[in-house]
Amino acid sequence: MLEGNRVSRISVRGFAVASATAVTAVGSVVGVASGSTAQNNDAEATASGTTLLADIPAGQQAQVQTASVTQQAETMAIAADAGAKKDAEEAARKAAAETAVAKKKEAAEKAEQEAKERAEAKAAASRSATRDASSFPVQSSYSVAEVQAMARQIVPADQFQCFSNIVERESSWNYTADNPTSDAYGLVQALPGSKMSSAGADWATNPATQIKWGLGYMDGRYGSPCGAWSFWQANHWY
Repeated sequence: MLEGNRVSRISVRGFAVASATAVTAVGSVVGVASGSTAQNNDAEATASGTTLLADIPAGQQAQVQTASVTQQAETMAIAADAGAKKDAEEAARKAAAETAVAKKKEAAEKAEQEAKERAEAKAAASRSATRDASSFPVQSSYSVAEVQAMARQIVPADQFQCFSNIVERESSWNYTADNPTSDAYGLVQALPGSKMSSAGADWATNPATQIKWGLGYMDGRYGSPCGAWSFWQANHWY
């Protein structure tokens, strides 16, 4: 190597070669600049163990440093991209879980609301299918079959059997049944019978009025005729 083309040896202290690729690049630059093979003894190690670069022309040295810094920046960018991707995936999983919980809650609330609406619709249909006591023509007397037919039209269908069970045991469907040991009277044995006047002034002679009052009493005190029947079975009165 000619003395005129040679620069003084530069000990680049504190500059660590980050990878084998960077070392190879340094060797290549030195080879091109000098026109000869780089010698192994051109590299020096400092007392602290920091690697020293071989003789490099000043212009080439700057290029090598730039290449090394660029490579380190690219490595850091790749690491940052990987971290960002991991964070994004975790956020996506969390959002998906929250969405699933919200949808499940919404579905449960919707099902509950639909069940409530079906129950209300059923109750409304049952009420619309019954007749008011005043819609029946007044007669001088009524047979058991006629009284039962009235009850079927006044009492909701799903409650009729319970209502019938009580009436059968209280009066055997006799709307003029009068308890000789008390003031209980009528189909449902209201005590006293005059209580039924709240359903109509003809409570003593009109079975429809008695049925209306009895249904209201069972609904008000036990929730329904079937609730009243359950109580009756346990106590033999209601």
